[in-house]
Amino acid sequence: MAKTLKKINDFLAGLPMTIVAGVFLLIDLVPHLMEEFGGTEIHLSFLPFDPAWVTVIISGIPLLYLAIWRIIYNRGIAKISSALLICIAMFAALAIGEMFAAGEVAFIMALGALLEDATTNRAKKGLKKLISLAPTQGRRIRDGKEEMIPAEEIRKADVLRILAGETIPVDGKILTEETSVDQSIMTGESLPVDKTVGDEVFCGTINRFGAIDITATKVGKDSSLQKLIRMVEDAENKQAPMQRIADRVASWLVPVALLIAILAYAFTGNIVTGVTVLVVFCPCALVLATPTAIMAAIGQATKHGVIIKSGESLEKMGKVDTIAFDKTGTLTYGRLEVSDVIPFDSTLTEKELLTLTASAEAKSEHPLGKAIVARAKGQNLPLTESENFKMAAGKGISANVDGRSLLCGNEKYLTERGVSIDGQVHSTLEKLRTEGKASILVAEKDTCIGVIALSDVLRPEAKDMVSRLNAMHTSTVLLTGDHKKTADYFAKQVGISEVRAELLPEEKVQNIEALREAGRKVCMIGDGVNDAPALKTADVGVAMGSMGSDIAVEAADIALMSDDISKIPYLKRLSNATVKTIKFSITLSMCINFVAIVLSLLELLTPVTGALVHNAGSCFVVLIAALLYDRKFE
Repeated sequence: MAKTLKKINDFLAGLPMTIVAGVFLLIDLVPHLMEEFGGTEIHLSFLPFDPAWVTVIISGIPLLYLAIWRIIYNRGIAKISSALLICIAMFAALAIGEMFAAGEVAFIMALGALLEDATTNRAKKGLKKLISLAPTQGRRIRDGKEEMIPAEEIRKADVLRILAGETIPVDGKILTEETSVDQSIMTGESLPVDKTVGDEVFCGTINRFGAIDITATKVGKDSSLQKLIRMVEDAENKQAPMQRIADRVASWLVPVALLIAILAYAFTGNIVTGVTVLVVFCPCALVLATPTAIMAAIGQATKHGVIIKSGESLEKMGKVDTIAFDKTGTLTYGRLEVSDVIPFDSTLTEKELLTLTASAEAKSEHPLGKAIVARAKGQNLPLTESENFKMAAGKGISANVDGRSLLCGNEKYLTERGVSIDGQVHSTLEKLRTEGKASILVAEKDTCIGVIALSDVLRPEAKDMVSRLNAMHTSTVLLTGDHKKTADYFAKQVGISEVRAELLPEEKVQNIEALREAGRKVCMIGDGVNDAPALKTADVGVAMGSMGSDIAVEAADIALMSDDISKIPYLKRLSNATVKTIKFSITLSMCINFVAIVLSLLELLTPVTGALVHNAGSCFVVLIAALLYDRKFE
């Protein structure tokens, strides 16, 4: 029975039936207008019933269903809602034969519900995509033999072998060999992290080079990826549905309306006056104020490549006073490029050093090596086929180029091969580290002949964007999984003074929660899977929609489809204007209601003219909201 009622209610509350209700209400309006303002009485004798009855049935039944549902299931004062007040007015109008007035208040409420639904529907596919990243099997080593087993059968202390390119199925520690691990899913770092014996590796990250053996330390629900999934689930569950402003004031609105209507009838002796008071007291304009303004703002934002998923997030964005940024892929492009080519050998030019290094790295699979080769090819430098190419995973490579024996790698790799690193090299490396750059040392035989530095590329609009936010009295914070020096360098470049670096996803969440506990309204902007929990935990989450992961986009409330972070100040201004428009519309609607109540008490309005005034207030609210659509916020 309950399911049948729900289906009937949903059908009547849908857009097609609401349109039908509006058409019949319009048909009924014509004779009333002629009678009230033209003096000519017109009867719709060709119809066997009053057209407004269709509107009352179509729009009134869902309204009555909602009012009763809230009385039964809501707690305390929340049982008294705006739907209850409008139902009372509707039945009062029906009792004295004022069909149009009854149909009008029900129809305006139905229209408001449709507008609100149109702004709050949200896709929730991100969690499924996150779960799909979880490895389904692992290669266990037992008694010297390898066996593939389901991930859920892996137990703590099991020894697992991970081949190059495979996803690590559990958290663990490396027992043998060295490698580089792509752990961008967890930290957002743009570079694979070099790992050696004793280092920790995380579930869901990818082994990039060679085979490693690990011992499982955290399995099943305790693994990092599963914690990440749970954080997204928990944050999703914490999201409260947007509560209508009209319902928040209904606890006093309903008794006040009834009291005034009863007093009006008692003093005038005219039941029509009491009913008119109830009709004009209905908070339909109040109900429309929020969804119409939000719909216009969402339409405006869509034109600018900003997708806002819900009205609640737009309202909250208008109250945000702190914006937290991820670094990689957000403030930066998330791609490595050669930034410095520094020869230590006076006989070498920068182009010669780049040509030698690119020739040696041409067979490398490491992202740093590939970036060096890409730069050389971009400058049309002639590369030579290398010989005796060898790669030490996570350290560097050796190769012969034009008869020259070259080593390219990190400082540890070169010193292990007997290359002396003097003070000049050390000071250069330290300077590059403070600038947030990764370095490849190049040596010939036992001498370091140069260094090539690579850096993530800062978005050119980032500095101006932060400056504009500061001018709007909005604080900015950098939350990143990158190294502290790298984070400090990029934060200084764009003008962010508050930096929190080397953070795992759960630590980003903790930092967001700490900011909120300090009384700050926080917006988080990120692009990676690792940012999803923080995006959900923040008051508002904004994802880089074009380059960002599907999971980050689904987890966020707002997506920048063009990855243009210069849109952030625009988004903040639009949100501020939307909140102001909503407040103004609410104030205006309440003023119109107050004037209408006074006119009703003076018996200058009837239920029909009162309904028309009530309708005019709703139209004003919609018109004011519509002005948001074309307003300039640049």
